[in-house]
Amino acid sequence: MITIYYRDQVFRYAEHTRYLELARQVQKEYPNQIILAQADGKLQELNKYMKDQAQVRFVTTAEPIGIMTYRRSTEFLLMKALYDVIPAKELERVIVDFSLSKGLFCRLVGSVSVSDELLQKVEERMYELAKGNLPIEKETVSTDEAIERFHKHRMYDKENLFHYRRVSRVNLYRINEFEDYYYGYMAPSTGYLKYFKLYRYEDGFVLQMPMKEAPDVVPPFEPQHKVYRALRESADWGEKLGVPTVGKLNDRITQGGITELILVQEALMEKKMGEIAEAILKNPDKRIVMIAGPSSSGKTTFSHRLSIQLRAQGLIPHPIPVDNYFVNRVDSPRDENGDYNYEDLECIDVKKLNEDLNALLRGETVAMPTYNFVKGEREYRGDTLTLGANEILVLEGIHCLNDKLTPQIPPETKYKIYMSALTQLNVDEHNRVPTTDGRLIRRMVRDARTRGASASETINRWQSVRRGEEKNIFPYQETADVVFNSALIYELGVLKTYAEPLLFGIQRNAPEYVEAKRLLKFLDYFVGIPGEEIPKNSILREFIGGSCFHV
Repeated sequence: MITIYYRDQVFRYAEHTRYLELARQVQKEYPNQIILAQADGKLQELNKYMKDQAQVRFVTTAEPIGIMTYRRSTEFLLMKALYDVIPAKELERVIVDFSLSKGLFCRLVGSVSVSDELLQKVEERMYELAKGNLPIEKETVSTDEAIERFHKHRMYDKENLFHYRRVSRVNLYRINEFEDYYYGYMAPSTGYLKYFKLYRYEDGFVLQMPMKEAPDVVPPFEPQHKVYRALRESADWGEKLGVPTVGKLNDRITQGGITELILVQEALMEKKMGEIAEAILKNPDKRIVMIAGPSSSGKTTFSHRLSIQLRAQGLIPHPIPVDNYFVNRVDSPRDENGDYNYEDLECIDVKKLNEDLNALLRGETVAMPTYNFVKGEREYRGDTLTLGANEILVLEGIHCLNDKLTPQIPPETKYKIYMSALTQLNVDEHNRVPTTDGRLIRRMVRDARTRGASASETINRWQSVRRGEEKNIFPYQETADVVFNSALIYELGVLKTYAEPLLFGIQRNAPEYVEAKRLLKFLDYFVGIPGEEIPKNSILREFIGGSCFHV
């Protein structure tokens, strides 16, 4: 017999009893579906055998790691259904490209074409598999055997990826005879996967899935045409550069081609900025460029580099950080925990900002404020600004796409830019690199360098940051005139060398340890790149340091 401690209760089971058994007994205590266990602080899949004397808690789909597990498992279910429905001779491979709406945009490679009829058959097969409650089995094999299996399955991206794995064993997952590799935990069976929907879109389709805020509801599909085009352009860049996956990036690093790759990627990004500057020049009514994006998108460096491109077009840009119009700290709103909520629109003195912008558009001279973040007060230090005929304002802040920030400014004078680090690199054809992971790692490195913050502190605040983005930024992204992707195809190889020591510094008993361990496993896929290779004006310098701009 083994003894298990759960909350204030003691349970006894026969040896070789799975966490699944206890989860079933206590599910009624949870409003959402249990999907993982945590034993003595370590995450466990429910199919794993319980350990004697373990202190157990459960993770539901209403938690970040829980909904990630649900979505990953549903993606596996999709793959199984696709290969069941489509004849092998017609389907060369399936590519999970990127996040879109609340789901994943996927493409089929082969002679098969995406149609509503095909998606209906695949979706029906997914529900059939879910109803069958088939076990999702895990098998641990040697890395060499995994390479052989994926070569046989024609999953060549995974074969390439595992050539760079330092561990000797790999976990593979199976539904009946169909096996695949996934980065992260899985649900115990297909019966857990009840909520999903397939939508045809462009030349592929979207697998729409729940979010943690409503884990038993499939949100409606909302096409994001501008974001899609930016993501697709970046994915096409990756294909043209020959590095669509981590394995291919590692090939380039180890075979001596990384310097050229960095320079080409930076040149492509500079070209895109030049095109934006040309578009602004062609619209002389656009007197205010407004830049918004989520945390760690590189907005500050982007505004500097865009300003240089605007100067090259004969314009004189004047950057204005919206943060300079913060209300005094004592007047700032607070969140549900009583902390100052600096991401709320009420933190901005909207009235004063609009008065100053309109005065500048009229050609008047305006006293410009600076916000003292140490004192928490707006100050005037004698700086003034007058806007000439060929001069233009460049505003940067998280609310810049929200018209409630500038309600008194004529719409025809505003040119809106949404930017984010929309990761174009995939681990392999079925495992994408989450955009939020890339931004979290960027922020972690920058916080440690500029604020002396630990990785624990950054991880602890991340969900609060994400909630602010969902409220203040993402709803407005399709209102932008242009979407700019600041993700660099090589950046995680560079960030790895800065982030790993920070993550290893998180103690095992810390609440953030589970997330740190997940990120360390993720970074282990990458071969490191020396920071010295990075140009001084790169957006990446905003995070690792050494920028030629004051960022």
